[in-house]
Amino acid sequence: MSESKPPTPTPGDTYKGWLFKWTNYIKGYQRRWFVLSNGLLSYYRTQAEMGHTCRGTINLATANIAVEDSCNFVISNGGAQTYHLKASSEVERQRWITALELAKAKAIHMQAESDDSGDDCPPVPPTTAQSGGCRNSEIQSTLRTLNSKVEDLATCNDLIVKHGSALQRSLSELEGIRAGADTGEKIRQVTERATLFRITSNAMINACRDFLSLAQTHSKRWQKALQTEREQRIRLEETLEQLAKQHNHLERAFRGATVLPPSFSNPALGSKGGVSGKGDASDEDDDNEFFDAMEDPAEFITVPADPKYHRRSGSNVSGLSSETGMDDQSFDELSLASNPESPQPLELEPVKQRRTRIPDKPNYYLNLWSIMKNCIGKELSKIPMPVNFNEPLSMLQRLSEDLEYYELLDKAAKCQSSLEQMCYVAAFTVSSYSTTVHRTGKPFNPLLGETFELDRLRECGYRSLHILISKIKYVSHHPPAAAHHAISEKGWTLRQEITLASKFRGKYLSIMPLGSIQCIFDKSKNHYSWKKVTTTVHNIIVGKLWIDQSGEIDVVNHKTGDRCHLKFAPYSYFSRDIPRKVTGVVTDKDGKAHYVLSGTWDEKMEFSRVMQSSKGENGTEGKQRTVYQTLKAKEIWRKNPLPEGAENMYYFSSLALTLNESEDGVAPTDSRRRPDQRLMEEGRWDEANAEKQRLEEKQRTVRREREREAVKTASSPEEGTHQDNYQALWFEKTDDPVSGESLHVYKGGYWEAKEKGSWDMCPDIF
Repeated sequence: MSESKPPTPTPGDTYKGWLFKWTNYIKGYQRRWFVLSNGLLSYYRTQAEMGHTCRGTINLATANIAVEDSCNFVISNGGAQTYHLKASSEVERQRWITALELAKAKAIHMQAESDDSGDDCPPVPPTTAQSGGCRNSEIQSTLRTLNSKVEDLATCNDLIVKHGSALQRSLSELEGIRAGADTGEKIRQVTERATLFRITSNAMINACRDFLSLAQTHSKRWQKALQTEREQRIRLEETLEQLAKQHNHLERAFRGATVLPPSFSNPALGSKGGVSGKGDASDEDDDNEFFDAMEDPAEFITVPADPKYHRRSGSNVSGLSSETGMDDQSFDELSLASNPESPQPLELEPVKQRRTRIPDKPNYYLNLWSIMKNCIGKELSKIPMPVNFNEPLSMLQRLSEDLEYYELLDKAAKCQSSLEQMCYVAAFTVSSYSTTVHRTGKPFNPLLGETFELDRLRECGYRSLHILISKIKYVSHHPPAAAHHAISEKGWTLRQEITLASKFRGKYLSIMPLGSIQCIFDKSKNHYSWKKVTTTVHNIIVGKLWIDQSGEIDVVNHKTGDRCHLKFAPYSYFSRDIPRKVTGVVTDKDGKAHYVLSGTWDEKMEFSRVMQSSKGENGTEGKQRTVYQTLKAKEIWRKNPLPEGAENMYYFSSLALTLNESEDGVAPTDSRRRPDQRLMEEGRWDEANAEKQRLEEKQRTVRREREREAVKTASSPEEGTHQDNYQALWFEKTDDPVSGESLHVYKGGYWEAKEKGSWDMCPDIF
């Protein structure tokens, strides 16, 4: 499974985190907070102790670092101090070893520099890095500038001395005139002030000369320190390159190794029972609880399990709940996708050659701030946005892209186990966000009554229908609420009702999808439902736009009670986690975990079978995460590569490129027939803006007509002002008896009308 990959610390940086430190045979390993800074490794019982109590410190300049096994390592300064440490994984141990070695090398060099007089400056090698040469040139330029400024000040000093002497002579002559006692006194005061001015000026010049002399004296030492930094940077680059090569090996070894022995609940006895006299225990007098050596809290952690571990007896080992009686092959040899009881899908030849390109996006400049500055805090759908910020697709077409990875539902329909099926449904839920990672354009708001069909029955075995069913708060075209119905010959039905609420916050834009998505499988009658997470568009005003998904999703099987809790981690500059990370746990109705999912919403998802799990308990520093012992992770979904030249085509996927392709026989209200959207796709944006305004004004007029009709038919004037007599075609609102939710469900008639070519009921919205 995907492992958290924090960046390797550079020399001189502070590196800190939790490690297990050996104390004694009674308490074994205890969790301690370690801080590596300025060549010193210090540790504390808790992070709160950093401000007042340090439990021990080792100078790395004179210390030896030795690796014992996959997770253990030892730091010793020759006998007086020895720390036996353990990391939570081999990858984490390698991060600490790298940080310690780099800090040790820097500490040794700094100590050598402090002992060196700096008289001899090594020549700069021809292979000096460009950045180092630039820094050296900058120092030399600064010295030349300082020297020039001091020479200017020296010239000014000569002038001050010359004119000051002349001034004093003149004042002395004036003093001898004896014009009056008061006049002489004033002249003497001016003379004293002139003398002080000359002394002060000389002091300033002397100070500048001293600074220049000091800079010239230490210039060789500075150059040597600069050379050392360049060499250190080169070594760091080599270390990082080596670490990158080792990472793949460590990750493979981490997945396949067995690092959780039966004595999992007491690692001190399991790994150090036969060694004597380790470390100092002067700070281990108080009782301490055992925690995971992780800096950032997470909901759970996973460790690889022995594939044959379940062959042992079903008794609990070290307080862990074990899952037994399962065949080895079902755990390790077979993936969910290769279910022998499920027939392989047939390859269907496409009946129509779909397009693979659209016109490139024109480069139109527009001042976003001139539009946004008065719209902070407003609903996005109430901001009059030109097509310059759109992409040539409507919201209904954008929602259809959820079916990009429909194969996951095809595979889910063949699963014999509801828990396996849940894994595929959860992966399908995550895959719907993969098309958004570069899609910063806003889709067109659909018009009331607008529809979009996606008929892939002969090509992919499914077809779907979207329709805009209502406008919240009875506003003519904002914000939209859409209903969706998709059915597949492979035995699944997908339906949803989505309303998009959005807020512009100045620096970012939040889009909150409201509504429920449901998936029903014909064979098993399993009924799943879930909701979408929040989408955030960052750098709205300044910088490059980028998109993040954050929040939690609970996928629920209403028939069996199975549940998958997915967590979309928000991006954080200070987080060690990989960006766009998604984790999830599949549990049955009793809350027992069976599968763990991990990956990213823009690349891939993996799943692994849970063999054992430990119960999380409340500790002194918060709730301890549940530890899942799992089999080797297997890939369940991977994002399809984007078409060639996608960066010039709004980053559309292969499916998105075909959504606005002209197609015969579709309804007059289909999104493909929108003139403003078609003009934008063809690059005629000025005409598209004018057409967009015409359509919106037309819809406002239609709304006012409906409201007037509602007033005529209402029982009271107050009732008529709050009614709208619009009724959605082909969908009706009903209460779902399984999930208990109220949503618009497809009632039939659309595909029959298409077959007959009868669209008399469709409104004229374009």
